[in-house]
Formats: sequence, C-alpha cells, structure tokens
Amino acid sequence: MKLVTLKALVAAVEEGSLRGAARRINVSQPALTKMIRELEVELSTALLVRTSKGVLPTAQGKVLYERSLKVSRELGAAVDEIRQLSGYMVGELTIGAVPVAVLLLVPETLRTFGRDFPKIRINVTEELYMAQLQRLRKSEIDVALCGIPAGLAAGEFSIEPLMTTRMVVVTRKDHPLSKARSLVELARANWVYTGSSFDSGYAKTLFESHGMTAPPVGAVVNSTLTLLSLIANGDLVGLMPEQIAHHPVARQFTTIVPVVEGGLDLAIGAITRSESVVSPAIRHLIAHLHRAAHQVNLRHNAITGGAA
Repeated sequence: MKLVTLKALVAAVEEGSLRGAARRINVSQPALTKMIRELEVELSTALLVRTSKGVLPTAQGKVLYERSLKVSRELGAAVDEIRQLSGYMVGELTIGAVPVAVLLLVPETLRTFGRDFPKIRINVTEELYMAQLQRLRKSEIDVALCGIPAGLAAGEFSIEPLMTTRMVVVTRKDHPLSKARSLVELARANWVYTGSSFDSGYAKTLFESHGMTAPPVGAVVNSTLTLLSLIANGDLVGLMPEQIAHHPVARQFTTIVPVVEGGLDLAIGAITRSESVVSPAIRHLIAHLHRAAHQVNLRHNAITGGAA
C-alpha cells in the first residue's frame, strides 16, 4: 500500500469527485482512478461508491480514509521533527485550549514563541477539555491546555503543570446578590455553567465540594467572553478566573462576590500523548508556556498586591 494511493483516496473523499481529486493531487483522472482501483484490489473491497453527484466512501472507505489522515499527519510530524533535530526549526503545531487558557496563557506564549521560532506556525482551537483529549487521541492536536482532570488513564497522557488559578464568584456590579457572604445565599440564583452540558461545570463542582446541591443552570457556555457578557448584562451568577476578574476591563462591569467559601482552585497544565515522541518544537512550546504562566502571575500579583 503506497502513500500516494492513500493520498488519492483522501482527495477523492474530501473532494467528492474523481475529477476534483485528480486536480488536487496533480494527476490525470485515469491515473487517479487506477490508484483507487489498486487499493480496492489489494484490500478486496470497494472503497468508493459512484453517484450522480460524484463519489462517496463506503464503510470500508471511511475507515481507510480516517486512518490515512492519521498516517499523513504522523509522517508530516516526522519530517518536521527530523528537521528540528537537525536544528532547522520549521513546521506546524496545533494547540487545543480551554477558554481560560486562551485568555491567560496563549497570547504571551504566541508572542514569545513566535519571536524565537518564526518559521513554526501555531494553530489554536478553543474547546472544552473532553474534546481536546479526544483530538489528542486522534493526533489532531499536539498539545492540550486545560484544567488538569482527575482520573486520566495511567500512561495515556503526559501532564506538565503550568499554573494554578482560582475561579471566583462574580456578578454584575449592581446585582442584588453582589454582597452575598456565603454560597447559601446564592444557592437559588441562576448560574452560568462553563462546560458541555447541564451536568458539568465549575459551579457544580464548587457547590458539591462544600456538600451542597448544584445551583440552578441559567446558561451553559464554553467561552469566557460569553461568560463575561452574560454576567455583565444580566442577572446570572458565575465563576471566572481571578486574574480575569481583576482585569480593569472586567472590573468596569462585574464584581467579585465576597463569599466566605472563597473560590475553586483550578490547576492548568499542558497535556501531550505519552506514546508520542515529544518533538523539539513541543518542548520549546512548553517552556514558553511556563514563561507565560510566570508573567501572568507577576501581573496578577502587581494588581492585587500579592507576593510574586
């Protein structure tokens, strides 16, 4: 099975036509048809179904297509890594980051990493950590930046702790509950949950850690910007990273509620696949993430008067 024939199948599935696939990989349509046929003969199964609109993958074709994508990514990563080991820092890295990491760590990391390694392209996707772990397993991202989850399968992932942030309770500045002294007073308020469903979220974790029932769900979001907008312009209560809550922009519209229980500590880390060789580019990226975390802590301490 040749790599070029796998590329032909990938192109055919993604283009939806043999003509478009041939154009994409710069071969004639008869040559591409021959490559697909060679794969089908080798595997003794049909991979594509021809329709009036083009071609569609069979169930077997879908399996080979998905595996071929992974092979292509791994080969590309291998080429980049070989060049990096030779001192030629080029290539591409993809980061999956939860909203809090996008706001706290990514900007400074991109600034310093891009300055030191201008020929390495960084792609950033904002998503929840469960989606990140799934994409790590499929080799669709190189690094996940998220809260360090409990119960990860031993040996499946490598975790590099970066920083700890505290999620604090916030409301809009003139909210009737902005002066609440305990979570009990906030138990019946509608909360913004940060997560993928009504059954998850930092608010639920905070209340349950104090032996209380999770508060009512007013909205579920996966973006800190959306969270800030909903709290600043409505009656919802939510949890926000302390560093963001103290930011001058956030303080114009929101306030930290002084509950005696405090907030929810959240450890943020960089997660990679254990079975994959960590490339020089990823090692340098993690070093820059540590530097960014240090800068975040310094700025936060300057604002709050804490010790560095």
